[in-house]
Amino acid sequence: MLLDVSSVSKSFAGRPVFQDISFSVAAGETVALTGESGSGKSTLLHLAGALDQPDSGTVSLGGQSYAALDDKGRAQIRRSKIGLVFQQFNLITSLDVGANLRFQARLAGVEDPAWTAEVAQRLDLHSRLSQMPETLSGGQQQRVAIGRALAVRPALLLADEPTGNLDQANSDAVLSLMLDLVADSDTALFLVTHSEQVAARLSRHMHLSDGQVR
Repeated sequence: MLLDVSSVSKSFAGRPVFQDISFSVAAGETVALTGESGSGKSTLLHLAGALDQPDSGTVSLGGQSYAALDDKGRAQIRRSKIGLVFQQFNLITSLDVGANLRFQARLAGVEDPAWTAEVAQRLDLHSRLSQMPETLSGGQQQRVAIGRALAVRPALLLADEPTGNLDQANSDAVLSLMLDLVADSDTALFLVTHSEQVAARLSRHMHLSDGQVR
């Protein structure tokens, strides 16, 4: 297993969000997580991405427990092993498309110009590398965010409602591109979505309800 979540519990202000949750994601697997608003989907994704820590239980990536790492170690894992894509595109507005695509890979010290160029080509961004993010449509900006995350060839791509801000046509296109790219790079995908239609396109579907994953 690539990602292992074992007996994890999390509370906020004394209110349990989920308790004793366990699941695994294999290398190259695509997994969708659905659930009602407020059920803790994003919280669980943040734990998987070493963005937060559980109250109890362990989260490991490639056999490395996040609990055994300090803040610097968890940041290094996020830079080099994990790609993050959110509903908000979170692009760097002062950088053009090409620089945004290269940003995480350069930060992690793993930039591969040939791979980044291939990602840009397949995301239909190769003719827009010198443009600034604000000149792009929402679908194009989300493609940049996906390309930036995949430029490091992460072991795990975490996506939180990545098509939530897009119309149906753009949503379908962006999801297809993401699935093609993770398949070709053997990247595991753990995707949070409210859409059963989106979830059905991934290889496994989990549902978070009443503090448990089913």
